[in-house]
Amino acid sequence: MRWTLVIPLKPLARAKSRLADTAGDGLRPGLALAFAQDTVAAALACAAVRDVAVVTDDALAGRELAALGARIVTDEPPGGLNVALAHGSSAVRARTPESAVAALNADLPALRPPELARVLEAAAEFPRAFLPDAAAIGTTLLAAIPGRELLPAFGTDSRARHRSSGAMELRLAGVDSVRQDVDTGDDLRAALALGVGPRTAALAAHLLIPEQPNG
Repeated sequence: MRWTLVIPLKPLARAKSRLADTAGDGLRPGLALAFAQDTVAAALACAAVRDVAVVTDDALAGRELAALGARIVTDEPPGGLNVALAHGSSAVRARTPESAVAALNADLPALRPPELARVLEAAAEFPRAFLPDAAAIGTTLLAAIPGRELLPAFGTDSRARHRSSGAMELRLAGVDSVRQDVDTGDDLRAALALGVGPRTAALAAHLLIPEQPNG
């Protein structure tokens, strides 16, 4: 089974506010774009992925991600992350009704295509399935096979919310790059330890990333 990934991306100027301790206001938009570029490039290199649809209203991000090969879906009507994902999924299914669809976070700069392929292969065994994030609180991927609605429930405690919605939780070892999203300086350190894509690496080289306190 090959998948269409739906990747949501908010306007870059408002992205990654929780990285304020690591990157200033002038740097965070560039980091958010770099995360998304490395995520999309890795996703498109995955053998299990047919194509990628990015849901965004940001003109710069749209141009840069389209140049990588992503299809851009306008984020309408505006209504937050889950509305954007439902809209993106509907747009994908309107074009190819029998698509297997998976929502993927845009902030997975360490993403490795073989690990993503393993997650999608496991997800194909269930009508709906999800992968928890590295913190075991949120979600980085939510998948629905052909004929099933995505029903995204991202946001606070999305791991519990997706599990309550009937989606199967995927418990896989060795897929850290698919679980390591980046919201905070600690997250960025963890992603850098895994090995990030070239765009994130280039920007992160100019950051002074504070050490995590002991204890």
